Amino acid sequence: MSAIVAIVGRPNVGKSTFFNRLIQRREAIVDAVSGVTRDRHYGKSDWNGKEFSVIDTGGYVLGSDDVFEKEIDRQVELAIDEADAIVFMVDVESGVTGMDQDVSKLLRRVNKPVFLAINKVDNAQREADAVEFYSLGLENYYTLSSINGSGTGELLDALVKELPEIEEEESELPRFAVVGRPNAGKSSFINALIGEDRYIVTDIAGTTRDSIDTKYNRFGFEFNLVDTAGIRRKAKVKEDLEFYSVMRSVRAIEHCDVCILLLDATRGFDGQVQNIFWLAQRNNKGIVILVNKWDLVEKETNSVKEYEAKIKKAMEPFTDVPILFISVLTKQRIFKAIETAVDVYKNRSKKVVTRKLNDIMLPIIEHTPPPAYKGKYVKIKFCTQLPTPYPQFAFFCNLPQYVRDPYKRFLENKLRENFDFSGVPVTIFLRKK
Repeated sequence: MSAIVAIVGRPNVGKSTFFNRLIQRREAIVDAVSGVTRDRHYGKSDWNGKEFSVIDTGGYVLGSDDVFEKEIDRQVELAIDEADAIVFMVDVESGVTGMDQDVSKLLRRVNKPVFLAINKVDNAQREADAVEFYSLGLENYYTLSSINGSGTGELLDALVKELPEIEEEESELPRFAVVGRPNAGKSSFINALIGEDRYIVTDIAGTTRDSIDTKYNRFGFEFNLVDTAGIRRKAKVKEDLEFYSVMRSVRAIEHCDVCILLLDATRGFDGQVQNIFWLAQRNNKGIVILVNKWDLVEKETNSVKEYEAKIKKAMEPFTDVPILFISVLTKQRIFKAIETAVDVYKNRSKKVVTRKLNDIMLPIIEHTPPPAYKGKYVKIKFCTQLPTPYPQFAFFCNLPQYVRDPYKRFLENKLRENFDFSGVPVTIFLRKK
């Protein structure tokens, strides 16, 4: 589980360039989630062996100055609420602006490490100009150029020193996060389960403010339920509302074992729900999809099948995910939902004995070996499950570089057929024997 670093600042000071520089350090292993709000806003980075998640808070700012103001306030608010450390980026070319002063005022009150990054400093003259930013009263002061990377090392050295060591909570209890877009019925779902109205449920989207953990212990199940933060509803701006609710889910998703993704049947598996789905999948969490408000949908014969097929099409290639049709209002199938989440949790922590794995997989591989590539034949000799918190398998062979993605998917499908990893992302590595 990693600490979260947020980048804040006015538009066009170079936040995205800096963000891209951070997340591309280890592009082979970690990539930003594609399609989160049409743009990359979330990724993982590591520096000096310390891994952390990065949020680029620059939603989109369109329109007049006061929209800018509101937007910046909202970014800073998001950063203050969600992040463990904040990088406040300013631009030496435009000098200290009124907006920079406002942001620094907010940040000076925060009880979290704040780093002032003065961007576009790429010569001695600009180094001298940067001194005026001392007036913002922030102690951690760094000059850098995010385009060519100079100065970013010093900032990151200081940053990772300040990041808290986030230990996995030693709770034996599984953690289930209820995620989804605003107003899909997340709080009502939790209330229906717990049987008390612990959450205030209203018709205004985004009334749930913080992630709240609730210990659940009924009907022989015991686990922690995490309700994801909604969003303060300030402006009627559609687009950034979407952006903030996805960003608010980041922490809850990172800190859970299974994501219960709730979607509104009348709206379908739309872009924002897909973003949350891919976020959970990239973080290797178990996933259960609940289609809520099914009672409001016009039914025809086999409409469940059609609806399910549509969702699976959008989820490709990771389609081995349980999908349940529920109604929180009438409590239809909500306990089935929890049962399924518990099964997915078990699947995620499942360990397959090496001998059994080889007894089943090697004959399959022998029968359908990897296709020859450039006249070279790949021989897979042995496989084993890696000792990680979620299912990862290593297949040892003579020429790992010649095994292509379609064959990896074939191996994954065979593992799923034989060992039930429903709802859980499975990672496959090919290693040199």
